[in-house]
Amino acid sequence: MGTEGMRASLISREVIADSVELVAFGERMDALVTVAGCDKNLPGMMMATIRTDLPSVFLYGGSIMPGEHDGREITVQNVFEGVGAVASGDMSEDELEEMERDACPGAGACGGMFTANTMASISEALGLAPLGSASPPAESDERYDVAERAGDLAAECVREDRRPSDILTRESFENAIAVQVALGGSTNAVLHLLALAGEAGVDLDIEDFNTISDRTPKIANLQPGGSRVMNDLHEVGGVPVVLKRLLDAGLVHGDQLTVTGRTIAEELDHLGVDGDVDEDVDFLKPVDDPFHETGAITVLTGNLAPDGAVLKVTGKDETQHTGPARVFESEEDAMAYVQEGHIESGDVIAIRNEGPRGGPGMREMLGVTAAVVGQGHEDDVALLTDGRFSGATRGPMVGHVAPEAASGGPIALLEDGDEVTVDVPNRELSVAVSEDELAERREEWEEPEPRYDSGVLRKYGDQFGSAADGAVTNPAAKPE
Repeated sequence: MGTEGMRASLISREVIADSVELVAFGERMDALVTVAGCDKNLPGMMMATIRTDLPSVFLYGGSIMPGEHDGREITVQNVFEGVGAVASGDMSEDELEEMERDACPGAGACGGMFTANTMASISEALGLAPLGSASPPAESDERYDVAERAGDLAAECVREDRRPSDILTRESFENAIAVQVALGGSTNAVLHLLALAGEAGVDLDIEDFNTISDRTPKIANLQPGGSRVMNDLHEVGGVPVVLKRLLDAGLVHGDQLTVTGRTIAEELDHLGVDGDVDEDVDFLKPVDDPFHETGAITVLTGNLAPDGAVLKVTGKDETQHTGPARVFESEEDAMAYVQEGHIESGDVIAIRNEGPRGGPGMREMLGVTAAVVGQGHEDDVALLTDGRFSGATRGPMVGHVAPEAASGGPIALLEDGDEVTVDVPNRELSVAVSEDELAERREEWEEPEPRYDSGVLRKYGDQFGSAADGAVTNPAAKPE
């Protein structure tokens, strides 16, 4: 994170999918149990099971327990935001070092509703993993029980010839999006669900996230927007409780098959899930009394993002921000600008040439976004990029801007001082520049040279499709 090495991250999703597919094909596997521990493992493994269409069970490795610092629970999110607090003088370097030592007390993926836990929750909603398997912590006896159950299920799937193609439908992807937006899940899940749908041959469009978010309220208050972590959700019943509440409200399709051979509704009944939690639970709400009336994911369009851009609503759900663009050609340049204290209230930080092709690899920018928040600018500074964010990012941060700069998207034409508007209620990302002016700038624009001449980064960088379609490299998963 924050280094050139992050370019490997999204590429690793493709490498994981390719590797598992190749080994399963070459070794003539009869079935798969795909075990995933963190962000890109999860979609990569699920992509591979879809491609092979072998009887398969998805098994998450589980999340980390929260750390403790000064009597409060913390995660890696607090550490990244602490970097910004140090830069602004609100935290000492000694305190940041202590926090860093406290944040990760053991094994497991990041504890908030960041990318790993979002994708694990989604694996249940899709039906590729048994209900209740996402939330047990990595270092718990229950995680071993989940693993043993996965082995039993894999054998059953072979006997019954139950395959991913029997499970995945348009409706199962709608269920996954409903869970994502109800939980306040990661923006990365937009990218990964589009990729999974492409692999499965399911017609899913980036605008579908708006449609489903409009009708699905946000009922959980977990990090990064809230203070609770995956273990807190586990202690009140995990993802099945969320699914039950959404099912009772008619917001998910209960007739969709799961890896157990039972439908979502049948499985919830089989597990005895009633959707109730104790009255003192303050981070999970009923559907009719939510934290927000609509879900946490918003897709913006406009003359800066004709093919869409993605924002997670974690704070003020009526964000309307207009300000001057501060344009940077890389994450490092933007980070230096922020850490040197140059940002001002109202700024719109624009980071381009960090998309799937331009990066290549679409780096996550938690360092920059956390530094902005850590300096006290969570609500009054916006950021937009054709790259990605960590699931721990919060505030008016807009990613996945498509088309990307390297493909000649309008973000490539942006200039310092241009007035940019991020309008969440109207789902608009625009710049106050005339079409004629943009056309003149386009005439002068030159496609940047690839950053790498050879090797895996050049190969996958050349193959990536648009973020609006999941940034896939599999030719069969790209839209025509």
